[in-house]
Amino acid sequence: MGVVDGAVRTGIEPRTRGTGRWSVLVLLCFSLLLIAVDATVLHIAVPALTAALEPTSIQLLWIIDVYSLVVAPLLLTFGTLGDHYGRKRLVMIGYVVFGVASAAAAFAPTAPALIAARALLGVGGAMIMPATLSIIRQVFTDRRERAIALGVWSAVAAAGAAVGPLIGGLLVEHFWWGAVFLINVPILLVLLPAAAKLLPDSCSRALHPWDAFSALLSVAGILALAFGLKEAGSGHPAGLAAFLAGIGLLVWFVRRQRRMVFPMLDLDLFRQRAFSVGVAAVLLTVFALVGLELMLAQYLQLVLGDSPFQAAVRMLPLMIASVAGGLAGARLLHRFGLRATMSGGLALTALSLLPTLAWGTERHALMLALCFVGIGFGIQVTLLAASDTIMSSAPESRAGGAAAIEETAYELGAGLGVAVLGTITTVVYAPSLSPVPGVPQDLMALARQSLAAAAHAAHEIGGGTGAALLSAARVAFITGLHSTIMVSVLLLGSVALAVVLLLPRRSVSAERHDRH
Repeated sequence: MGVVDGAVRTGIEPRTRGTGRWSVLVLLCFSLLLIAVDATVLHIAVPALTAALEPTSIQLLWIIDVYSLVVAPLLLTFGTLGDHYGRKRLVMIGYVVFGVASAAAAFAPTAPALIAARALLGVGGAMIMPATLSIIRQVFTDRRERAIALGVWSAVAAAGAAVGPLIGGLLVEHFWWGAVFLINVPILLVLLPAAAKLLPDSCSRALHPWDAFSALLSVAGILALAFGLKEAGSGHPAGLAAFLAGIGLLVWFVRRQRRMVFPMLDLDLFRQRAFSVGVAAVLLTVFALVGLELMLAQYLQLVLGDSPFQAAVRMLPLMIASVAGGLAGARLLHRFGLRATMSGGLALTALSLLPTLAWGTERHALMLALCFVGIGFGIQVTLLAASDTIMSSAPESRAGGAAAIEETAYELGAGLGVAVLGTITTVVYAPSLSPVPGVPQDLMALARQSLAAAAHAAHEIGGGTGAALLSAARVAFITGLHSTIMVSVLLLGSVALAVVLLLPRRSVSAERHDRH
């Protein structure tokens, strides 16, 4: 994994040359499934979690996306560490960290404790995820088999993120919010001995030293940037300072990479226009999807009154359409070309969001299902086309670096999507909630933190006053949700226009084939 893949020599154990390599793929896919599910499993659990731990609006945003924000910068770090010190070892350490963090998150007594546990989950996930791709490349030496294996890997990543809310809904409905984490522990207890037996030992020897300082700069920069975005939404004076510090650290990181002979992040890849547009499409598409998924999950439960499981079932069309988009994307790409497929997927997603701008607290069951279908299909087609663009733009010797950048863009988009879109919703929601007669000032202040907090306050007050508070909070939340959707529509539309203007009609790989 990482930019050193082209300079590494790997050894393959004899048992992975036979059918055992497919057993390795199954193990790696289960590992990836845990990581992907954990990125979205909390979306449905937010109301139950808020009632139990009573986090502030800022703490709630950190609980949701500190996982992705920790995973994103650490992917490059642990990808290169695996190349240096052994991928099997890193995966097994990642299992232990992920299991301990899962147990800590399940029984976290306070919001800060849950944030810390989720951050540790991110560390474990970042240890496991890049090694899964590198081991697939190591074990599957036949190019056709490797393509199949990577296709399965991609489908599992998409499916995991899609079914996360459904799993979360089932567990919250029948147990308690901590069960969404505790379920990881028995699975990991099975995966750990299986990994010890099946995974090949990495015999790689990197040809240059590992740059710990670059890793520190990237992690600190992204976390400072995210902290600044969140705190700016609450009016905290440290927000702007943290945001500027994050920008400064990331600029320092980029300048350091440009000066290094063997950089951690291969910035030369961004000189290719198709590659840069593909990475931007991944980041911004996931940015819009994950942030909206969180807001829509709260809309279903706290505005429309669905139970966690009912909300998860209502989101099934989005998940099914995502799978359909993944299956149909390759055929669409071949039939219509890169530019039309990617811009069409982005446009379909934006158009599918538009009807929700006219909705209030009333139900639109059929239209909501159709909107979810359009969003899921459009997003997955876009991501598949963007991935094709990224990997076909990079030469074979730099495929590892391209894959690392794509994964980082995905996780960074997920983390920043919740941070930015969640902050927009909070900023609009709080002033939109006017004082409700009969509600004490302290409970009114609590209700302004988030819709979930308002539902908790309304439950405490009870009676007609509590119902009036919840009704007002729902209207205020819808105002914030509309602002978030409008930002997402403009963002998706802008990326679609950029794709039309900047990308060639056909894929880079097709053009290379024609030239040869």
